[in-house]
Amino acid sequence: AEITDEDVTYETTSFVSLETSPLTADNVDGTHYLVADSYGRGFMQTDSQLESRDEMLPAELNPEEETVLYFQAKAVNTDSVPRYAYFKNVAPNTDYTFDGEHGMTRAESSDEIFSISRLNGDPLSQEEVAVLLDPGEPISRERAATLGREDFSSRLRECREFWEQKLSEAASIELPETRIDEMTKAGLLHLDLVTFGSEPDGTVTPTIGVYSAIGSESAPIIQFYDSMGRHDLARRSLMYFLEKQHDDGFIQNFGGYMLETGAVLWSLGEHYRYTQDQDWVERIEPKILNSCDFLIDWREENVSDPEVLGNGLIKGKTADPEDPYRSFMLNGYAYLGLSRAAEMLDDIGSDHAEEIRETANDLKSDIQTALYGAIGRSPVIPLGDGRWCPTAPPWPEHQGPLSLFRDGENWFTHGAFQVRDSLLGPHWLVVQEVIDPDEPAADYMLESHSELMTERNVAFSQPYYSPHPWIHLQREEPKQFLKAYYNTLASLADQETYTFWEHYYHVSPHKTHEEGWFLMHTRWMLYMEVDQTLSLFRGIPRSWLSDGNTLSLDNVATYFGPVSVRLESALSDRCQITASVEFHSDRLPETVEFRIPHPLGK
Repeated sequence: AEITDEDVTYETTSFVSLETSPLTADNVDGTHYLVADSYGRGFMQTDSQLESRDEMLPAELNPEEETVLYFQAKAVNTDSVPRYAYFKNVAPNTDYTFDGEHGMTRAESSDEIFSISRLNGDPLSQEEVAVLLDPGEPISRERAATLGREDFSSRLRECREFWEQKLSEAASIELPETRIDEMTKAGLLHLDLVTFGSEPDGTVTPTIGVYSAIGSESAPIIQFYDSMGRHDLARRSLMYFLEKQHDDGFIQNFGGYMLETGAVLWSLGEHYRYTQDQDWVERIEPKILNSCDFLIDWREENVSDPEVLGNGLIKGKTADPEDPYRSFMLNGYAYLGLSRAAEMLDDIGSDHAEEIRETANDLKSDIQTALYGAIGRSPVIPLGDGRWCPTAPPWPEHQGPLSLFRDGENWFTHGAFQVRDSLLGPHWLVVQEVIDPDEPAADYMLESHSELMTERNVAFSQPYYSPHPWIHLQREEPKQFLKAYYNTLASLADQETYTFWEHYYHVSPHKTHEEGWFLMHTRWMLYMEVDQTLSLFRGIPRSWLSDGNTLSLDNVATYFGPVSVRLESALSDRCQITASVEFHSDRLPETVEFRIPHPLGK
């Protein structure tokens, strides 16, 4: 970071490394996923999981070697006369004592050293200091003294090599827009950074910033790992949900949410589509069947009377709001999870595949019946172009969008009136493959959402929860997609760290769920699978193909195996834009489709 205070510029560098050992993959032990999970907000563990966690906790919290935050600040005087630079030593939010002889700070509560500081190579002699410039965690005293002799530059070089090695193990994306290019690389590492577990191959928990992993919100994180060829990390992340699966097959890890079972089965199916790893599916088949049985039993409990609104749909809490209804989003995930499970099981010759597929199709039919009925009971709204458009509620028990307040209840939450309609709304059914992107119901949901619930095609609260950008790409509407893509990015991404806030009002920093969806939106903009077609560059902006620009994807993962793509603009030289694609497996699509938008609209 760089901070300018009139004539003095402070250049700061910070990173995390190990205490004494070189920072290499072989020296990183990680943290057991149950211990890491229990420090996330909203975590849920069974009694046996809590017991295991408590047994491991003392050893996990007291390793032989700690991780260490290294921080360096340099002050530069840019004026022609001497200027003062000001420094204050790191200080805890508790009572402490500073030792000026050795530059060490001790916490009163633990009587242990938690920081050691140097000024120009010598121990910092006082906590606060003014330096005249010419122009131009807690450890013992002995360990602190050893740490104080570490060379900052060599540790920084080592840290860079560690993270660059992680990038080299993944697919490579090179884009002509610097910020987006950097954010795709930083984003992959941000996700890795807060996916905790024992190294090198233990189960990991794909946390979402300060929150524990959730089957729904962790999905884009896991699926981006797969997209970038990090199938090992995706598999280890998925095992978190299977390891914590309840005895009855229910998957629940956060805040009483009830949609995780279907969402996790979906992500398992996506991982299988990328890897075609039938041996892995065979190993986890009992877990898959257990979760499918749970969803099937749950559905059967709700099949009672064909006259009941939403008959055959499960009901329960979908996200933060306490809404125990037959939510379309909840049921869409249940259908999608069962559908993907049947696909996996069919490929390994399981006798259960057909039964699960039939149940999934029955549930899909019931969801469609409930949705069409709900649209028929809901009001039409005026659009800005003079047309009128049908609407739909987030669950069949209500008539129309909740934010029209036809029932007189209060629905304001998370900073907006439209949250339940927009973020948890019926348009999720398009992503969940219940409604086709081009059918009239999708038209109604997309147009009414755009009219009532967005500004510049961005949702009013926690916008990455709304799936409409994906729907735009499926419908080959790049302008609408790009409007959502750039305005959401500009309003939520931190310009210094490239991480994402959860909300506009800056609740929950460094939220990897939002970052995961940004990365998946970027992935779909560059390449997406549509049935048996690989569609390339369906959403890229025209400016990316300005003369001299190059866009390349190297070994990105698709349903059709790893693929490399290159797009090169040579308009002034050869009046050409050239595209090439190379498949690195024999799993070829039926069709490859390029969209190459001329930068001048030609």
